[in-house]
Amino acid sequence: MRHVIKGLTVGAVALLALAGCAKDERFYTVPEVASGALASQRIGFASVEVLEVSLPDYAGRQQIAVRQADGSVMAEGGELWADLPARGMSLELARMLARISGAQVASEPWPFADRAQARLDVRVEQMLAEGDGTFVLSGQYFVAPDSAAAGRSGLFDIVVPVAGEGPAAIAGARAQAVAALAAQIAREGLR
Repeated sequence: MRHVIKGLTVGAVALLALAGCAKDERFYTVPEVASGALASQRIGFASVEVLEVSLPDYAGRQQIAVRQADGSVMAEGGELWADLPARGMSLELARMLARISGAQVASEPWPFADRAQARLDVRVEQMLAEGDGTFVLSGQYFVAPDSAAAGRSGLFDIVVPVAGEGPAAIAGARAQAVAALAAQIAREGLR
């Protein structure tokens, strides 16, 4: 049985409601970091699996978070990351580590028949634009070799400037912060 609301079916009303919401949303992708910005780094593993990055609740949402002058974290409803942040950051990190190291690096689930020689687990404590014009990325990473070798861990506290204003500038700063994280992990955790 079809329900009609003043001449419109329920399905048509739902489509109109979705169309009304969609016109106010803007999606921002994280730009590619220039090849020259990523220095080559030899690592101790031929293959690395990047587990899905763990993010705090505000950073895991699709809205772009910014710390306000009063210390609160606010996200604009209509300004969204183009991908789910945990998935997107996992893919960014895998791509940058592959570019830096030349190793076979992929995000989970591992797409190859053989197992990766190491697994990388990144747990983010903070990931947001600060009111002072910087972007902060901090937390801890863990490297678990598939062999009997001892695992490694490290802390990261990365601060990069946000060049400009608005979500596109924040996306650029996020790209730079993830590149710095990839370089640190390659240099210290995957050696």
